[in-house]
Amino acid sequence: MSATVSFDVATPRGERTVTLSYTRKGSGAPLLLLHGIGHHRQAWDPVIPALAAERDVIALDLPGCGASPALPDGMAHDLPTMSAVLKALCAALDIERPHVAGNSLGGLLALDLARASLVRSVTALSPAGFWNDIERRYAFAVLTAMRGIAQRMPPPVVERLARPALGRTLLTSSIYARPGRRAPEAVVAETLALARAQGFFETLHSGRTVRFTHDVVGTPVTVAWGDRDRLLVPRQGVRAKTVIPQARLVRLRGCGHVPMNDDPALVARVVLDGSR
Repeated sequence: MSATVSFDVATPRGERTVTLSYTRKGSGAPLLLLHGIGHHRQAWDPVIPALAAERDVIALDLPGCGASPALPDGMAHDLPTMSAVLKALCAALDIERPHVAGNSLGGLLALDLARASLVRSVTALSPAGFWNDIERRYAFAVLTAMRGIAQRMPPPVVERLARPALGRTLLTSSIYARPGRRAPEAVVAETLALARAQGFFETLHSGRTVRFTHDVVGTPVTVAWGDRDRLLVPRQGVRAKTVIPQARLVRLRGCGHVPMNDDPALVARVVLDGSR
C-alpha cells in the first residue's frame, strides 16, 4: 500500500513542508528507488518483488510526480533542492545512509547523494548528466514531445491505444526496448502521470546546465546502461566510467532507457549486486 510522509526542508526563505508519496515493502538493508522525470514509482514494479526479498524497499514518487504534490512555493525543482529533499526524507523515515537505485533523473539524484556521502551504495541506470550538448538537446526534445502527446490525448484514447502491442509501442518505444511487454494498464498510468507531472518543465529547464563531473569516493557505484537506450545513448556510460573510475559499468543487453520492464530479472540482480 502507498503511504505519505511530510517533513520540513530548510530553504533560503525559511523552512518549507514537503509531502511525498511512497510504498515500502520487504526487509533487510534499506533501498531507496528513484524514477526519472515525468515518471512515477510504479516504473519499479517489475523488479520490486525480487528486491523486496532481500531489501527494505522504499519506492518514491519524486516531487510533482505520481501521487506526490509539487514542491511548495520558494523551492525550485532543481538538483540541489531535490537532493536536499531526499536527505530530509531519509531523516523523516529514519533510514540512515540507504542504498539507492535510480533511473535517468533518479540516477543523477542518486549519484549526487553519493557525492555527499549520504548513501551506502548507488546503482544508476542510464543516469542523466553524462551527455554532451547535442545529446542533451535531443533527449530534451524527445521528452518534450512525449509530454505534449500525453497532454493532448484524452484518457479514453490512451486506454484504447494501449490495448494492442502496436499502440503500446507507439506510446512508449522511446523508453522501452520491448514496449509490447508493458501491461496496458501500466502504459495508461504512466502516460497520464507524464501528462500531469507538475514541475516537469521547471525540472527540464534546470537540467540544461547540469553535468555530473565529480568523482564519487568512498561509496560503491554501479552504472548500468541499456544497449538499446534510445533516449540517453549508451556511450554516455563510458563517460560515466571516465568521471567515476572506480564505478562498475554494466551493459544491460536488450534493454532500453527504463530497463526495469525490459528485463526485470537482470535489473534486479544488478541492483542487488550493487547494494551488497
